[in-house]
Amino acid sequence: MRLLILGTGWMAQEHARRFGAIEGIDIVGAVDVDAARVDEYADAYKIPNRFTSLEAALDWGDFDAVANVTPDRIHHPTTMALVAAGKPVLCEKPLAENFGKASEMADAAEAAGVVNMVNLTYRNVAALQRARQMVQAGEIGTVRHVEASYLQSWLVSKFWGDWRTDPKWLWRLSRRHGSNGVLGDVGIHILDFASYGAALDIDHVFCRLRAFDKAPGNRIGEYQLDANDSFAMTLDFANGAFGVVHASRWATGHMNELRLRIYGDKGGIEVVHNLEGSALRACIGDNIESAKWEELDAGSVPTNYQRFVEAVKSGVQTEPTFRHAAGLQKVLDLAVVSDEKRAELRANADTQ
Repeated sequence: MRLLILGTGWMAQEHARRFGAIEGIDIVGAVDVDAARVDEYADAYKIPNRFTSLEAALDWGDFDAVANVTPDRIHHPTTMALVAAGKPVLCEKPLAENFGKASEMADAAEAAGVVNMVNLTYRNVAALQRARQMVQAGEIGTVRHVEASYLQSWLVSKFWGDWRTDPKWLWRLSRRHGSNGVLGDVGIHILDFASYGAALDIDHVFCRLRAFDKAPGNRIGEYQLDANDSFAMTLDFANGAFGVVHASRWATGHMNELRLRIYGDKGGIEVVHNLEGSALRACIGDNIESAKWEELDAGSVPTNYQRFVEAVKSGVQTEPTFRHAAGLQKVLDLAVVSDEKRAELRANADTQ
């Protein structure tokens, strides 16, 4: 399979490494509006063809599929052009800036019949996949309560660098610079982690967002620090289960950790994923009487990159699709409105 990588930022390096390790994959082209940057990237990964526009790459056309690793706001126009050209696309998250654009991308991909996926990276966590299988097999009975968190500490720790002086972090704190805060940055990940792991669709959402003061006047240079640092939301799932989901960049001691707890009427499951790896625990069967939790072996699972390659080769669509990501984007959009209106909103209705 001949792959084109669109965009050459940090995540594009991960795509090059991951796809480059798959047998039979040739990364044949790279695209970036900055000629020097695309040359540097292409040289580093021995990519023979480089372009400074998607139009030029499409005119060339000698590729089978595309990894779209452009900035968020560029996902929609570039993916629409690729779909129109009949090219399968693995798009980075979030699929688009809002539900309207994401839905349009899903409609176009489905109408064109091209393989489409969104790189929700935590689908690569074997413990999450095993947890979902256990839920679907009825091992914890009917799901009643779901608790999920995404905790980061880069506002209190310099492990990732100093956000006070580094533009790559400062822009994430400023709405004028295109950030929707921690909700926009990791909200889609933790919503997918929760709903996919629990094998449930989200029905209603109520959300609170908070941007704490971080500097005099809440400004550093050109950056107004007004994007949310923390969010907390409650969810109603389609089966009537209740969910609590929250995320923060102030979580001291948690560099980058996702946690999911799923409680049913016959047992519970816990998934933890952080920089040290992932773990799966369950309290089921006779252990529910003594509240004993046992560690389970989750095995291993194919990555999104491997599954995208297989889908393109077979022509059989696989998850997570554009449609699924559009549904998550709708929940995120509604979360912002919910905070503004202090109201619970229905996620599966066509209009609000």
